[in-house]
Amino acid sequence: MTAIAEAAADDNLARAQGGDHDAFAAIIEQYQSIVFGIAYNFLSDRAVAEEIAQDVFLQLFRNIAAIHSESHLLHWLRQVTSRRCIDQVRHHRLRRVELDDADLASSPRLQDPLLARRLRERIAALPDLQRLILTLRYQEDLGPGDIGRTLGMPENTVKSYLHRALTALRKEFQ
Repeated sequence: MTAIAEAAADDNLARAQGGDHDAFAAIIEQYQSIVFGIAYNFLSDRAVAEEIAQDVFLQLFRNIAAIHSESHLLHWLRQVTSRRCIDQVRHHRLRRVELDDADLASSPRLQDPLLARRLRERIAALPDLQRLILTLRYQEDLGPGDIGRTLGMPENTVKSYLHRALTALRKEFQ
């Protein structure tokens, strides 16, 4: 991010903390794709992902005074979204959405549609935490240290989960 964009984002944060609703709307606009993307790729349900994104931004509105900087805001949003996704699965035990029913427009496409479908099925079948760590690693492009800070776990634990998930996927495709 350029220095000008970073200063504008910090300005929006300061204005939102002062009660400026337009500045808060600008923050939502800036980060909504990140929050929704994490939730959607984890849950594969557009409606639930939208609901989680709404809840996350409502929680941000209530806790905006505790945010110190734009980088803290991004970390906070990823952390809260990840926890909401895990809570959603734990408390509601969502049914798996059939991939034919899912809107795949926001998902990257592989050249081979059958391979892409098989990959999405295998990722959806992974344990929740492995699926979340894969999402944060490859969608959000976070390193193991950043994922560990986001999820509140040691970096080596994140690496273990990531290794297990990738090993399971490799096994399926060999």
